[in-house]
Amino acid sequence: MAQETPWWRHAVVYEVYPRSYADSNGDGEGDLAGLRARLPHLLALGVDALWLTPFYPSPLADGGYDVADYRDVDPRFGSLADFDALVRDAHDAGLRVIVDIVPNHTSDQHPWFLEALAAPPGSAARDRYLFRPGRPGGGPPNDWPSTFGGPAWQQVPDGEWYLHLYAPEQPDLNWRNPQVRREFERILRFWLDRGVDGFRIDVAGGLFKDPALTDLGPNPPGDVMYDHPEVHELYRDWRRVLDSYGGDRMAIGEVWADEPDALARFLHPDELHQVFQFDLQLAPWSAAAFRQVVTDCLQATAPYGAAPTWVLSSHDAVRHRTRYDDPPGTGLARARAALLMVLALPGSAYLYQGEELGLPEVLDLPDEARQDPVWLHGGGERPGRDGCRVPLPWSGSAPPYGFSPEDARPWLPMPPGWAELTVAAQRADPGSTLSYYRQALRLRRELLPELPETMDWLEAPDTVLAFGRGPLVCVVNCGTEPVPLPLGEPLLTSGPLTGGLVPPDTAAWLRLPV
Repeated sequence: MAQETPWWRHAVVYEVYPRSYADSNGDGEGDLAGLRARLPHLLALGVDALWLTPFYPSPLADGGYDVADYRDVDPRFGSLADFDALVRDAHDAGLRVIVDIVPNHTSDQHPWFLEALAAPPGSAARDRYLFRPGRPGGGPPNDWPSTFGGPAWQQVPDGEWYLHLYAPEQPDLNWRNPQVRREFERILRFWLDRGVDGFRIDVAGGLFKDPALTDLGPNPPGDVMYDHPEVHELYRDWRRVLDSYGGDRMAIGEVWADEPDALARFLHPDELHQVFQFDLQLAPWSAAAFRQVVTDCLQATAPYGAAPTWVLSSHDAVRHRTRYDDPPGTGLARARAALLMVLALPGSAYLYQGEELGLPEVLDLPDEARQDPVWLHGGGERPGRDGCRVPLPWSGSAPPYGFSPEDARPWLPMPPGWAELTVAAQRADPGSTLSYYRQALRLRRELLPELPETMDWLEAPDTVLAFGRGPLVCVVNCGTEPVPLPLGEPLLTSGPLTGGLVPPDTAAWLRLPV
């Protein structure tokens, strides 16, 4: 009997940023009860799984990625009972649930770190983190920068320094300490026992640091801050934990790398199931750029038999409608076309909440409303990620658009011009972006049994991306002139065709003639 394909190899996963999804109690912040009440939206959309970004107790110095307790729910989001009810309802509806795990660092309010601050240099409590003395002449132990701006070291009153590759409120853990490894295995089991189907691993490539803490200098000899070989041994341990549970539990890593081959090293059959392919988030609106990204990813993952992943937007990136909006006014058409591209590719697709509504990045947030440490610790030089985290509009003609009760103030301000983008407004419009997403996901699910896990590039002009996957042909016109539609039965287009031509910034799916 043939083995059934694991669910995650072809899944469409919907990323939920809980604080911005749906507010059930009127405090201006989304919560698990609000998400649970809105599960029908995800079912109607046609996704296979939802991924929740952190909902754990946290001071929110970095949007929940500064975790103070890995085995509980922050009261602003609800309780463990709310989480259990959400998982139960999702599973009853046929949806899988993936949760974020944040192993690189804790909050500075985590009990371990509070204990470390109270302990002396050289203590066992401090060895769970990366405390070091400063340079002999003064200053931090090395020249490493924080991702959020400034140095990656913070000095404590007794003179030692601790490493934080992100915000100072996010001290990095010492993954060469066996106690850290044992603790996170217990954390994984805690959530697996509660029924989660998988984990998205934050900073998956960066857990082990250069033990010599080598200075980067003006010309760093490779990335000494990330991807040390011990991390692969760790993920082999985690894979054994996942495999000890039934139901195809999985793990996907957030791994940033300059080369696709570096990503693929995490995909050995006994390590992670998937890693994120972020290069589409970095690519311009260009057929050549898209083709290069897809080719490189497929070549890198093929030797491991791994399923590639495709993502256009996330809680960490400018929404792709806005990224593609050059010249102005083209962003939505291009975003709709890009959806057909990623849904036609082999592997799984990760959608970010709100892209099904065609939401743009909110670029004009007032400075006093911004909360992202990229903005706060970077001296205001970079706007940060708040613009893609503005709450979802559900209904109504003015903020808060059904996200919260009318008299509540959302935690980030919502633009006054979103009335036509709400779920309620688009649900009734067959030409809306929401209706289009529903149609595309439904058609993909119908076609999937016929589609092989390989694809072939088709001859096309330089400004056109064209590929076949079994009976399905996908054409994306990234140029400025219409192009002829290939032979085949049109199944779905991202915009209207013109006399058998695919207009600029438009994509089409076709079925090859038998």
